[in-house]
Amino acid sequence: MRAITYDRFGPAGEVLTLEDLPTPDPAAGEVLVRLSTSGVNPSDIRARAGGRPGVTEPPFPKIIPHSDGAGVIEAVGEGVSRARIGQRVWIWNGQWQRAFGTAAEHIAVPEIQAVTLPDSVSFEEGAILGIPGLTAVHAVLAGGPVAGKTVLVSGGAGTVGHLAIQVAASSGATVLATARGSAGLQAARDAGAAHVFDYTADDLADQILEATGGKLVDRIVEVEFGRNAETDTKVIAERGTIAAYGSAKDMTPVLPFYPLMFKAAHLDLVLVYLLSEAERAAAVGNLSDLLEKNALTFRISDVLDLADCAKAHDIIAAGERAGSVLLKI
Repeated sequence: MRAITYDRFGPAGEVLTLEDLPTPDPAAGEVLVRLSTSGVNPSDIRARAGGRPGVTEPPFPKIIPHSDGAGVIEAVGEGVSRARIGQRVWIWNGQWQRAFGTAAEHIAVPEIQAVTLPDSVSFEEGAILGIPGLTAVHAVLAGGPVAGKTVLVSGGAGTVGHLAIQVAASSGATVLATARGSAGLQAARDAGAAHVFDYTADDLADQILEATGGKLVDRIVEVEFGRNAETDTKVIAERGTIAAYGSAKDMTPVLPFYPLMFKAAHLDLVLVYLLSEAERAAAVGNLSDLLEKNALTFRISDVLDLADCAKAHDIIAAGERAGSVLLKI
């Protein structure tokens, strides 16, 4: 099978290689998926570049990157029903704590990690569900129903943020969102945000509270916790939750502890790779329900050939994309 691999950390164009590898056989409890699309995420770029905390060398001799993808089950291992052969599926945690991910023609994974993909959802859209989709659903709904509540989504034009707005709005919340530039603000508005704000504004907290008539926010879905900690603290309600899934621009933030403590606020650090079994089942179930209802739309920036994997990594690293970056296999 064709696959993209790397065996050392470094720039994408220097370490990513297209090569032929043996097609894996599914072990007991596994399915073999013929991949149609591989999703590329910022975490994949950090992993390839050696940017994960405490990791100084690749954890495996040869790595096929990417955790997200979609395709069709071609074969099953012992203990898996043959009825699964031919199913359209999407993949989660394809390369998490495993050597071989989705940047290849095939992947063998435990069958639970291959989730049925509705016929109405394309393989391109399916390759966005693993990290962005599950992060959005968990960040919005992990604390329970949000109907009648106010949810603020930081970075509402980003892949996770754009989906989080739709998840919250479809679940009955009043949604506020931040973004940057006219296109970003419009994307957040189109996704279902009732009010949108430029996140670079010096008086962002005041603008948010003016829009809500002074009502504090029940839940915040936060992509840049360090940069936004002060604003989040000002607008979060008593016993409200900040579900933070990123802080790339300030990786050692100072926490406004006492202002948050005297609101009894909850800080939920969201790492979708490490959801518990119950959390994963709930997130997958909620996401599947939303897909069946056609409640989600997806922003796709670039669809490149597998051989252009390094270019895909560079597009994400540049930080100017307007949607997901995918590889067609």
